[in-house]
Amino acid sequence: MKAMRVLHIGKFYPPFAGGIEHFLADLLPALNRQGVIAAALVHDEQPRRGGQQPLPGDHPPVYRAPCYGRLLYAPVSPAFPFWLNRVIREFQPDLLHLHLPNTSAFWAWMVPAARRLPWVVHWHADVVASAIDRRMALAYRLYRPFEQRLLAASQAIIATSPPYLEASAALAPWRARCHIVPLGLDPARIADPGPAARERAEAGWGRTSAFRILAIGRLTYYKGHDILIRAAAALPDTRVLIVGTGEHRDRLAALIQSLNLNGRVHLPGFQPEADLNALLACCDVLCLPSLERTEAFGLVLLEAMRFGKPVVVSDIPGSGPGWVVSQADHGVPVPPGDPNALAMALRELQHNPAQRTARGQAGLTALREQFGIEPVAAAITGLYRQLMPGCHAPGALNPP
Repeated sequence: MKAMRVLHIGKFYPPFAGGIEHFLADLLPALNRQGVIAAALVHDEQPRRGGQQPLPGDHPPVYRAPCYGRLLYAPVSPAFPFWLNRVIREFQPDLLHLHLPNTSAFWAWMVPAARRLPWVVHWHADVVASAIDRRMALAYRLYRPFEQRLLAASQAIIATSPPYLEASAALAPWRARCHIVPLGLDPARIADPGPAARERAEAGWGRTSAFRILAIGRLTYYKGHDILIRAAAALPDTRVLIVGTGEHRDRLAALIQSLNLNGRVHLPGFQPEADLNALLACCDVLCLPSLERTEAFGLVLLEAMRFGKPVVVSDIPGSGPGWVVSQADHGVPVPPGDPNALAMALRELQHNPAQRTARGQAGLTALREQFGIEPVAAAITGLYRQLMPGCHAPGALNPP
């Protein structure tokens, strides 16, 4: 038997900063440790470059097709099918692993070399017909026929939590081929912050003894940062940092000013990875106040586990964050869109240090036993074996 070769098709890859991108970067080396030779084809995060081939010795090999920006959150890459055909020819995969949503993955059923391979679809999120961003409803009408054709042609589908699978109308016709595998994180990738990063983090918090609430995520329509800001108005002796960039920054800044919270709630913008890790290490609680199922899992919850931090999350019906918290027992779920309930949960943790410590320790255990990248990679490798009985994964491999 030959070793399994799997080509992953994704949106982007680090240094592009995103939860799914970091998951993919953790997953590929972990698959290699399971005996799978894995590579990725993604979009180049630099719009003006003409794409990038992996350099000799790069492991895992990552191919970056040229990209000319994004339209409604979807990468624009007319050259993607040509890159897909070329990478299949060069890498010679036995199987394609398609990470959705991603409009470029639809080329798999238009490229003959891709159609000849079996596919696994990794379902990270539905394209939610948002009640907040009305453009998404129209976009999904155009997207759905392609999505369903791709699902119909797949051999297996990975959903990241039971609630998300149960609530997904898009996956309903294909549940017989769906498998639950949560997202995972490699804690070794996230280094303990050094003294300089910790010093910058302390300065960012204002060097006060106030209760420190951290939120991380793009400042966009479904993240619910306005709910956290309104909750902060009812939380004296707290300091809130909402880290990220996005199109709603001005609106959030205006809300902070209107509530007279300029001294307690801050939008520090993009932070380098070392500084972001230091903020996580120095916070008292992480808050994920998202509003819609577009927040399908919340990989940042696993990053909080890495630092032993408790969390407060929106328990979005039919979505994953509340399930992650219930599995790990490392935080408090609250109804989405309710600043009073959010303030109450944060206040409970603020005044109960013992509960914060116990929740944080539960998160560390859950990361080791359930949400670490090694058990996740083992589950995915087991699925590959079911689909590819002619290949095997004998153990750790040297880089291809």
